[in-house]
Amino acid sequence: MLKVASADFLQGVVDLRQLPKNELWEVLFIGRSNVGKSSLINKMCAKRGLARSSSTPGKTREINYYIINNAFYFVDLPGYGYAKVPEQMRAGWRRLIEDFLKRGEPIALAMQLIDSRQEPTPLDLMMMDWLEYYEVPYLLVLTKADKLPHSKLLKQIETYKQQFNSQLTDGCCHGIVPFSIVNGEGRQGLLKIIEGQLATPPSKKKAAV
Repeated sequence: MLKVASADFLQGVVDLRQLPKNELWEVLFIGRSNVGKSSLINKMCAKRGLARSSSTPGKTREINYYIINNAFYFVDLPGYGYAKVPEQMRAGWRRLIEDFLKRGEPIALAMQLIDSRQEPTPLDLMMMDWLEYYEVPYLLVLTKADKLPHSKLLKQIETYKQQFNSQLTDGCCHGIVPFSIVNGEGRQGLLKIIEGQLATPPSKKKAAV
């Protein structure tokens, strides 16, 4: 299984002309503000404080690159959905992210994060539509899984499987993985999937879950 031996912040990008010159495979982390992207990245890398969330939700506008094992990137996309962000900023976010996804080949896998306690928002669904349209392989990662009783979490996963059956069977979604930064649930499974996808990116081939 993939082991994260080194993980370092590389750079923040606000314009696609600033993308790293060394084009390595990318694993994306996408989700609403406060869904836990920074915490998930830190847990995946076993490196506290590597990724930091903004003190003001929705204000982080950079695409943050982290180089992993000097071999590939973790890429933290700006959080979306925070109500107090001006419409002009939200429009700029949409342009930046859609143009980023259009690039295709450097992207090996995307992690679409959704709070396990909530239903997908319209923006979550829009993001999934973009991932499908641009044929980006992705996982649905249900964060804060420890906040739900086990039986309720299993029921939530089944609900998601039914809701997104077409994406799971015929689309680009590789699976639904619950994740907890408290007990580490899901970490090994995600690392295994990342390892497999990096070996054969960026096709729609289903990864083993």
